[in-house]
Amino acid sequence: MIARAAALWLAAGLVLAPLPAAAHRGHGVLSVVEIDARTGGVRVSHRVAAHDAEPALAQIAPEAQASLDDPDAVEALKAHMGETFALAINGETVSLTLKDLTLGASEVRFEYSGQTRPSDVTGPVDVRAAMFADVYGDEVNQVNIRRLGITRTLVFSGAEADEVQRLDALVLETR
Repeated sequence: MIARAAALWLAAGLVLAPLPAAAHRGHGVLSVVEIDARTGGVRVSHRVAAHDAEPALAQIAPEAQASLDDPDAVEALKAHMGETFALAINGETVSLTLKDLTLGASEVRFEYSGQTRPSDVTGPVDVRAAMFADVYGDEVNQVNIRRLGITRTLVFSGAEADEVQRLDALVLETR
């Protein structure tokens, strides 16, 4: 009886073991915007799961191989990221320059820099984060914005990912 029960548990374990690996985790990009209040320097990083980026290349770069090993596909991916993410601080668009791109086995990481006036740092921040929203219907992009020691999060999802969201101006208390 005990041997039979153990065999049943073993069989159930073998059947159910692959389920977590097969589960779909959804699609998303994690972005971090850091605004230096002293200098006005802006840094933006995007982290994309490689298992999301590579299949999306078939749509983003239809003439290239859908692989992060294809330089044409990577160029199209860089262009896609630049076209689908936008940042404005106090009403002024921040021009972002790609400084680093890391193509890892599990993650693709983009690092950008830009500049705003230090006097604008406390102004409203407008963000558009539609990366891959045209490829995946369930895309959810999270943008964490850090300035003056405060972090706020905006979430862009599905068909509404293309809409600009605003973080209100910071009101600094004076003592």
